[in-house]
Amino acid sequence: QVQLVESGGGLVQPGGSLRLSCAASGSIFRIDTMGWYRQAPGKERELVASITSDGSTHYADSVKGRFTISGENAKNTVYLQMNSLKPEDTAVYYCKANLRAHWTTPWANYWGQGTQVTVSS
Repeated sequence: QVQLVESGGGLVQPGGSLRLSCAASGSIFRIDTMGWYRQAPGKERELVASITSDGSTHYADSVKGRFTISGENAKNTVYLQMNSLKPEDTAVYYCKANLRAHWTTPWANYWGQGTQVTVSS
């Protein structure tokens, strides 16, 4: 059983910062990629940022220069540092991991339960 647990969401004023954390636990053989997605009301879920096990990162154009993704492989944990937050960053943020639970099982995607980020004055 694999679990992804997110933390760090909340209410922040425009221009402020938040740091999200996501820890993967349970039966994990190997993780390839972890990432953050977000979904605003009435919109589709979109990729915010991702990081591979060798440290390669990818960002959505809308967050480049403001958000930074990082990871701790030994802890199966990924972070998202969000600076210069804007009202349009308001959404539920979800963590996703692409991993193998066992060396005999295929790669699969696992999702966290989501954490709300609200940017408002």
